[in-house]
This record gives sequence, structure tokens and C-alpha cells, in this order.
Amino acid sequence: MNAFINGLPKAELHLHIEGSLEPELMFDLAGRNKITLPFASVEAVRAAYAFSNLQDFLDIYYQGAQVLLTEEDFRDLAMAYFRRLAADGGVHAEIFFDPQTHTDRGIPFSVVIDGLLAGMAWAERTLGVTSKLILCFLRHLPEDAALATLKAAEPYLDRLTGVGLDSSEMGFPPSGFVQVFTAARERGLKLVAHAGEEGPPDYIRQALDLLKVDRIDHGNRALEDHRLVSRLAAESMTLTVCPLSNLKLCVVDDLKTHPIKQMLDLGLKATINSDDPAYFGGYLGENWHQTAAALDLDRTDLIQLAKNSFTGSFLSPADIEGHLARIDAYVARSV
Repeated sequence: MNAFINGLPKAELHLHIEGSLEPELMFDLAGRNKITLPFASVEAVRAAYAFSNLQDFLDIYYQGAQVLLTEEDFRDLAMAYFRRLAADGGVHAEIFFDPQTHTDRGIPFSVVIDGLLAGMAWAERTLGVTSKLILCFLRHLPEDAALATLKAAEPYLDRLTGVGLDSSEMGFPPSGFVQVFTAARERGLKLVAHAGEEGPPDYIRQALDLLKVDRIDHGNRALEDHRLVSRLAAESMTLTVCPLSNLKLCVVDDLKTHPIKQMLDLGLKATINSDDPAYFGGYLGENWHQTAAALDLDRTDLIQLAKNSFTGSFLSPADIEGHLARIDAYVARSV
């Protein structure tokens, strides 16, 4: 089954580019930028990746981002991620970035986005991997800060696909960001939001009804509310699920109890993604392999997950149809 997964065309819809910063690259960039890290070695960094909840992870995540200073740094970060995605059979990605993590420490917005766009262009040119860029607002900061970030992004609106909402979920409901999401929608951007990872099902409902999102990131806790499940299925709302992240952050105790198989069985449009792979122990392929093995997913499940990753994307209808046809052709050859 692993060989079948490797060759299956797939997209990644939930990837924080800052969360793909491997310890080796962290040390390389620290040396390039003459930054002293609070870790003695790559091994010490990896040893620090022992999280019991989302906030534990975020504390070290923001610390690691301090090494990202130049356009070249952001380009190299993106290039490293796309190499791994291509090796896993990924052909398209819609990546998140957190400008506030960088602008709040004095890095110009233009440095961040120009570096990422350069890495994305390299990936398409060199690897044949397409991508889209989604600007995320940090929900632990006030909405005024998010509005200022959207204002700073205006010169780049033609190169942004959407906006999202991430960082600490508990205590920061979607209802606090209605104004900025309305403004983003008026600017023609797609809308996504993290909801229902640690937060309650009501956060998912708020994201749908108040923010009017086009996609839900995570969404695990929707299964606690059968009416919400029925609604998500009826609306064909994509859920960008992150199995190894859920395991690492103790959202689930064991991959064998992960809800993604149940989601598929209930008619939900679930997808497999890696979230912050440098921190959570696996890029896209590893998430597919470990989840398939733990839940005994069959070819039908895997094909559905792959197709969901494209029909849930923000690609054009023609591009989506092209990817679906490639999946069908691959499956026909793999019989």
C-alpha cells in the first residue's frame, strides 16, 4: 500500500511554512544571520519537541522563527518544503504563512512574502509543483493587528489566495475576527480558519456562520455534534485534517483512534495534511503512510482522500478536473 500512496497524486491544504523549519536549517540560518540559539545542537532542538498541548508547541515554534530574517531565508525555507512535498508525490500545496510573527520583530512584510513567492516560483519551475499562498492572522493578537496586517498585504492581493486564522485556539473564538474576515472577503480573498482542534464544536459553527469560511482547518471536534456533521456533509465543506499533528499535540491518544476514517464514512470531505511537519514528526507522505496503516484504510479510502485534496483546493475547476483525471489514470495503471 505504501507504494500506491507514494505514486498517488495529492495536494496539501494545511501547511504552515514556518512549521517546516527543520533543526538543521534553523542552525544554518542562525549561522548565516549571526544569531545565537538557546540550543547546543540539532539533537537538543529535536529533544525539545516534546509537546503536551498546542501552546507548548507554539512557544518553541515562535522561538525558532527568530532565525528567519532575509528574503533569502524565506525562499530557502519554502524550497526545502517543496522538495519534501515533491518526494512524497505532492503536486500542489496551499501554504499558510504568519506575517505577524515576523513584522512584530521588525521584518518588513515585503521581505517575508517576496521570499516565499520566490520559493514557490522555483518549485513550479523546477519541480512542477504548483502552490497558492494564504495569509494567516494570529488569533491571540487583537483584531486591530489583523486589520493592520491585511492593510500591509494590499500591494500583494493579486498574489494571495486567501486568509486564515491560526495560533492559540482556546479562548480566542472566531467571533473575534468578523471585521477582518469581512474585509478580506470584500477584497476577493478565500477564507479559512482553524476551528475544532482543541476548541469546541461551536468554534466551527462560528467560523461557518460569522466568518463565512470556504474551508475548515482541523474540524475534529465536529464529530461531537451530529447536527454539525450533517451540515458539513451537506455543504461539502472541506476539513483539512492533520493526523500526526493531532497525535503529537495529544488531540488523539493513538492514531488507531483517529477520526478521519469515521469522517469519510460520515460523508465528510476530509483531507490529510502535515500542519507543522518539522515539529510533528512527518511530512505529507508520512501522514498518509502512518494513518493508512493505523486505520487500515483501503484503496477506496485513499483515492477519496486524494480526490478531496483537489476538490477542496482553491484551484480553478479546469485544474481540478485535470488532477482528478490524473488520479483516475494512476489508479487504472495500478490495478
